[in-house]
Amino acid sequence: QVQLVESGGGLVQTGGSLRLSCVASGRSFSSYNMGWFRQPPGTEREFVAGISRSGDSTVYGDSVKGRFTISRDNAKNTVFLQMNNLKPEDTAVYYCGRNRGSVYANAPIEYDAWGQGTQVTVSS
Repeated sequence: QVQLVESGGGLVQTGGSLRLSCVASGRSFSSYNMGWFRQPPGTEREFVAGISRSGDSTVYGDSVKGRFTISRDNAKNTVFLQMNNLKPEDTAVYYCGRNRGSVYANAPIEYDAWGQGTQVTVSS
């Protein structure tokens, strides 16, 4: 069973940047599309970004387009989320997930494995 471990969260001021990482266990990392979601307190999990197996296709949620970039390094079983120009509304727990379907899948039910999450807090 795959294990996903996120890191890189923290406290940052408005306009700042953070880079999240998610390391996957196992040998089949490159066989799966991957994605990032976020969940502010008291709300549902929201799609942030997705990336294809090879990394050549990406998709983003409307609220992060132009500010966030998803990438992956299959040799290191790692997917990244570079977050720039952060806003207070980006505050949430960020989760990486393994996608069992299309790279365009943006619903949590389409993901079959999750990390424990990493907290991102953006102060105004």
